[in-house]
Parts: sequence; structure tokens; C-alpha cells
Amino acid sequence: MNVNVINRRTALRRLLYIAGGALLLPACYRQSGKATIEMTNLEIEEEQENLLAELVETIIPSSDTPGGKELLLHLFVLKMVDDCHNPEDQKAFMEGIVAFSAYAHEATGQDFMEMDADKRLAFLEAIPEVADEQVKRFYAITKRRTIQGYMNSKYVMTDLKKYELVPGRYNGYFKMT
Repeated sequence: MNVNVINRRTALRRLLYIAGGALLLPACYRQSGKATIEMTNLEIEEEQENLLAELVETIIPSSDTPGGKELLLHLFVLKMVDDCHNPEDQKAFMEGIVAFSAYAHEATGQDFMEMDADKRLAFLEAIPEVADEQVKRFYAITKRRTIQGYMNSKYVMTDLKKYELVPGRYNGYFKMT
């Protein structure tokens, strides 16, 4: 008679693996529709956050240095607009992100997220001349905060900028006239 017998330790170990996997699986798929960070004044959806991440990546693309998405600059933009802008700018930002998405689809025939990098860049370069005020204001706020976030990021401040004290470096071989 062939009976499969399993000892208690093996059974408990397998049960813990299954329970742990069941607990971690929902965390792997973020389909909540909410933003990644907690905000007090803005109500942003997951799709809008992803659009903002692609916009930030287009403004500061990845190359041999990290890009906007890798440095999480879209979260910086959201937090700065949420904390540091007045309610009028916050409202313009929220209305602008919707208008930006609609304008991208209207102007190019496809969503901003579906465009390739060159088409995105050409679209962004045309915004100041062609787009309406709502889109221009949203893009100006986003671009300003993206550049601010990049210049103040840990990567730029520690790896790209070399700090020297005020008088500068001493060069004993400098010729005096």
C-alpha cells in the first residue's frame, strides 16, 4: 500500500509559503486607481500619474544618466503642486492634466503614452505655439517642477556636481603677471 505521508514541519512550511504568496500577490499588481503617494489637496488617478511619469521622462530622458521616471520626478511634481502651490494653480494643474491628455489625442491622433519618443518631443515643442492656455499652464508647471526636482535630486547633488569650498582650489603653478 502506497500512502503519501507528509510530516508536520513540511506541511507548515508549505502552508506559510502559500499564505505569504497570497498576501504579497496583490501588492505586486497596483490596480487601485489611486496615486502612489498621499496627497491632501489633489485627487489624482493612477492613469494620470502614469501620464505624468511619461511626460517627465520625455522632459528628462534616460541616457547614461537616470531619467525623470527613474528618479521619480513625477512624484516630486505631484508633491510640490500639492504642498507648495495655491489652490488656483492646483485646480489649473488638475484641469490641465485632463486637457493635456485630450489635446495630445486631438493633435496627434493617439494618446501621449502610445507615442514614440521623437513624436512626444515634437509634440511638447509645439505646445507653446499651438496649445490652449490650460495645457500651456499645466506644461509650464510640470516642466518647472521637473527641472527643479532633477537639479535637487540626490543623484545630481552627489554624483554630477562636484562641491568646492568658496575660495576654490589652490593651484601653486598658476603664473602671476
